[in-house]
Amino acid sequence: MTKKIFTWLGKEFVALSSEAKSEATAAEQAREIFQRFDQELRAIGLSLDDTVRSRLWGRDRQSRNLGSNERVGVLSGKARSVSSSYIAPDHFDSDAAVALDLLAMRPSRAGMEKILKEYVPPITPLRYLVYDSVVFLSGVTAVLPTLEHQMADILPRISSSLEDAGSSWDRAVKVSFYLHRSQRVENLRALFRKTVAADIPQMEYSFVDGYSAEGKLIEIETTAAR
Repeated sequence: MTKKIFTWLGKEFVALSSEAKSEATAAEQAREIFQRFDQELRAIGLSLDDTVRSRLWGRDRQSRNLGSNERVGVLSGKARSVSSSYIAPDHFDSDAAVALDLLAMRPSRAGMEKILKEYVPPITPLRYLVYDSVVFLSGVTAVLPTLEHQMADILPRISSSLEDAGSSWDRAVKVSFYLHRSQRVENLRALFRKTVAADIPQMEYSFVDGYSAEGKLIEIETTAAR
């Protein structure tokens, strides 16, 4: 496991990442990781309730699906947070079937609660959450024929979510692109800049082999100030 405590946007964040240790099912592996994450957070006065983002990695589609289903149960109620999931066997340094990244945030004062916004109708991922004036969007995807079609569908939806949350692309502080290995970063950048002109401080790019459904070529995670 890796643990990083850092200050960002005037808040204290904790980033945890781990691959499963056991040789159990993917669901049991996900549960084991969350138990260890909760222990790490409680040691510094936080808990899974302070989770703002989780990212699940599966070695294959079955592992991704089983791990994702387990995550829904663990990160429920006050622990509900934005999410994303990927199939990426190259992500693993062990024989584990599931790995997780979790981001938790310590609010500036006690008693603050997350504002959770669902899609209509509700689906498994949240549309976004606001916690202590920071806006977190779940990964956004689309099943359309080409990357250009998908970006043309995804970016307006992100714009709408940012606006609904009281933010905008101009206040975005980090955008993470998880691109299918068959695609080119240069093309992705050009498609993004056709729609978004804002100067975003952090733009990061990773390659994956799959998503929650076949046909997807990109998933975009966004964080912004409110």
